[in-house]
Amino acid sequence: MSTCSTASRELDEPITGTAATARTWLLLEQPGPWGPKALTSSHLDPALGRALEAAASGTGVRIALIRRPGRHADRRTPVTRQVYAAHTVPGSTWLHAATTTDPESLLGLDFAALGRGHSGSFATALGGRPYEGDPLALVCTNGRRDRCCALLGRPLAAELAASGVEGVWEVTHLGGHRFSPTVLVLPHGYAYGRAEAHTVQEALHGAQEGRIVVEGCRGSSAWERPGQAAELAVRTSVGEYAAEALTVVRTDGAAPRWEVLVAHTDGRRWRVEVAQGSSLPPRAESCGSVLGSPARMDVVAIREVTMAALAS
Repeated sequence: MSTCSTASRELDEPITGTAATARTWLLLEQPGPWGPKALTSSHLDPALGRALEAAASGTGVRIALIRRPGRHADRRTPVTRQVYAAHTVPGSTWLHAATTTDPESLLGLDFAALGRGHSGSFATALGGRPYEGDPLALVCTNGRRDRCCALLGRPLAAELAASGVEGVWEVTHLGGHRFSPTVLVLPHGYAYGRAEAHTVQEALHGAQEGRIVVEGCRGSSAWERPGQAAELAVRTSVGEYAAEALTVVRTDGAAPRWEVLVAHTDGRRWRVEVAQGSSLPPRAESCGSVLGSPARMDVVAIREVTMAALAS
């Protein structure tokens, strides 16, 4: 069976710089089936889903639904739901957790503040507290969005859960169906594609120690796509894997070419040239879609620069 993920894998399409963008993730447990746009096509009240989408729009917050791997029975009775909020910008990374029996309580959140990295409303509206468990592995399994996410994501989530991974959840759309199975690791917000159980376990172990695993990494959700590619290129170039070590300070230019300034906490700086190319030959970006040439982020050059050079 030909799928968008088999075509992408066979064509060896690069995955760097393809992560979904979100400074802050807001995750709400919702059992039962998910439709293509899960916030408004699941057992969550669609009016609430639309209100949450509107509240988060333009704030840097991305909302997703989660559920435990396995059976997804939803008896439509009030239950205690898990809620997480995670801010992924280095230097101010945090992951908080709460529970609620009333999903409408999420409308009491200050989404603009959450997007800026302020967690206060998560505590006042939901009683949220800093999360002290294992890092989270969010595996996209939304087969109604793309069949690859169900065919490849659900077995991966089940395998991780069976192996004893405590923080594994199924999650709605993470983008990039053709890179299935796709996984987001929190608190640091790095996304992975074509994931296998052993690489996810390595990424989770690294996250627990404050490290990033670059194998199979699509990028950090904290940055736009050129920044994702630039940051990963610097990590690989200098062998820096500490999660909080690098920051994308500035991105200049516009498609198809950018110059990205990446900074290290020790004071070093790099200018990274990133060019947008087209993935050829044409392929489907998702199952059932027309053939196209998805954009790819190619790092052209990396130059370490001095503070004097930055000032000039």
